[in-house]
Amino acid sequence: MKTNEQIEKISTLLSIPPKQIKQVLDLTSEGNTIPFIARYR
Repeated sequence: MKTNEQIEKISTLLSIPPKQIKQVLDLTSEGNTIPFIARYR
């Protein structure tokens, strides 16, 4: 289960905005694969 704390930690480590981390997690939890996201999103 993702938490805001985990999202913040990932965001800090990768220098990516927390909103983008959450969006990727939401897409993958909906069943979208990384190749699909890279190609069509």
